[in-house]
Amino acid sequence: MTSIHAFWLAGRQTTGETTLDVTSPWDGRLVAKAAVPTDAQVEEAVAAAHAVRDEFAATPAHVRAAALDHVSRRLAERTEEIAQLISAENGKPVKWARGEVGRAVSVFRFAAEEARRFNGGEAQRLDTDAGGQGRLALTRRFPKGVVLGIAPFNFPLNLCAHKVAPAIAVGTPIILKPAPATPLSGLVIGELLAETDLPAGSWSVLPVANDKMPALVQDERLPVVSFTGSEKVGYAIMDSVPRKHCTLELGGNGAAVVLGDFSTEADLDWVAARVATFSNYQGGQSCISVQRVIADAAVYDRLLPKIVEAVEGQVTGDPSDPRTDVGPLVSEDAAKRVESWVDEAVRAGAHLLTGGKRDGATYAPTVLTDVPADTTLAREEVFGPVMTVTKADGEQAAYDAVNDSKYGLQAGVFTHDLQAAFRAHRALEVGGVVIGDAPSYRADQMPYGGVKQSGVGREGVRSAMEDYTYERVMVLTGIEL
Repeated sequence: MTSIHAFWLAGRQTTGETTLDVTSPWDGRLVAKAAVPTDAQVEEAVAAAHAVRDEFAATPAHVRAAALDHVSRRLAERTEEIAQLISAENGKPVKWARGEVGRAVSVFRFAAEEARRFNGGEAQRLDTDAGGQGRLALTRRFPKGVVLGIAPFNFPLNLCAHKVAPAIAVGTPIILKPAPATPLSGLVIGELLAETDLPAGSWSVLPVANDKMPALVQDERLPVVSFTGSEKVGYAIMDSVPRKHCTLELGGNGAAVVLGDFSTEADLDWVAARVATFSNYQGGQSCISVQRVIADAAVYDRLLPKIVEAVEGQVTGDPSDPRTDVGPLVSEDAAKRVESWVDEAVRAGAHLLTGGKRDGATYAPTVLTDVPADTTLAREEVFGPVMTVTKADGEQAAYDAVNDSKYGLQAGVFTHDLQAAFRAHRALEVGGVVIGDAPSYRADQMPYGGVKQSGVGREGVRSAMEDYTYERVMVLTGIEL
């Protein structure tokens, strides 16, 4: 009998009246059934979170930090089990799933560390003017209110961690909604939180159907919405609740720039290996996967065949096999969409150098050149294992090509020139610039997010903690300084 994974309502495990099937993108097998909360149960969770918000905000830092430390340790202890679960529900190769668990371990550890030092207060003397004599301002941060955290399917554990851990660290309740395609990893976080002493109601993990989300998004008891996902859905959420605080981590079409000084054979081999890996490492289903390589004309002709060879060396297959580099996309429909975009580009004149074939939910790692600027592939986030390679006439032309996009999440710049690195940092309209590597690097403690249509706000543990809180000033009178 297929197991039914219960959800977590105000800290306790329960089931609803219906379930959803969680199936493997690789072979379509039924992985598990996940219980779906009723409308009444969702209301109960929201009411409990709203009721406990003051109590949770007053919880001592050591209690919150201990809970976060516990989750971090338990994730580490169960790494292989959870990695297999991620791979089964998401289709992610197990070697990448193990890495995802390791990152979630770090997220909860970082949050525990920040919980112990966050919000110590900042004192500011006010007697710099005569009217402020004898006065001192003390500024501390307080939670904005209950957080609605909406996580995507592509990192089903770690992006849930990025919603939950900062909320617990600052003492604000959170309602976590994992993606319907991949709810099991988020439910594991609930299982581990249930082993802690956090107050009832301070967290819930609810696999709510997407069509039930508008009412939840608009609930006034949830003043903070933290969303990671598609541009279309993210901005629809923000437009529907203009007076709420929304953090949106949306899409990108990550560019890797290769400047002319990065020109030795070893340099170009490094570029080829890195862009091949990180165009395909989650089936291309990462906001910062390499979608565009923009190479200086001085290195383009030598680099291109190396990229094709490296991409063709990626091992595609069963995600449970530790040798597999590239597994399926999250669904056959997702793979068909990628296929249609590539086919459109080829019909418009793009040259297909390798790949371009679909087998069910799996799409072969693909490289194209000469992609017309008005094609969907050139304009949108492909979210699949597809890379375009273009030639640029010099450094500024390369930066202009990066910026010629509605997205601005991260970019990578391969260069040995320190001045060029600083010029890139100034010129590129993105949230992060990675020097000497692909744009796909993310450290979970650093500020992470984009500009333009890539979203608003920043993820990263400390950044999210600040995002979930606001400054409140207390002025003390009659102070001798």
